Amino acid sequence: MSDNAPVKKQATRDEAALLPPVDVIEDASGITLYADLPGVPKDGLHLQVEADTLTIEGEIDLEMPGGMEASHAEVSLPRYRRVFTLSKELDAGKVTAEFSEGVLRLSIPKAEHAQPRKIEVRVT
Repeated sequence: MSDNAPVKKQATRDEAALLPPVDVIEDASGITLYADLPGVPKDGLHLQVEADTLTIEGEIDLEMPGGMEASHAEVSLPRYRRVFTLSKELDAGKVTAEFSEGVLRLSIPKAEHAQPRKIEVRVT
């Protein structure tokens, strides 16, 4: 690696970040979370569940094409970050994620003990 090679710096929790807009939909089986992360490539997306905390981070590539300079830029921060506290009713071990066209879709099912269940009534 040469001295002029770009070094990708790992983001820290204290760095400023954009808050991605998020929609959360709950039904009887769990929640589905949609996060808008425009400009984030799949390899720049980082998801983590630790204890009851879900962290979504995305690194944006803001580089301008050779020799060009922005006259106006509404996005000035190079990353998104959003942190959620998960309810004990959710099964954080079964989170699934899909990422397509800048939209992250997370499905987090309810834990078995929190799922609605039918109770059979016996006649005696």
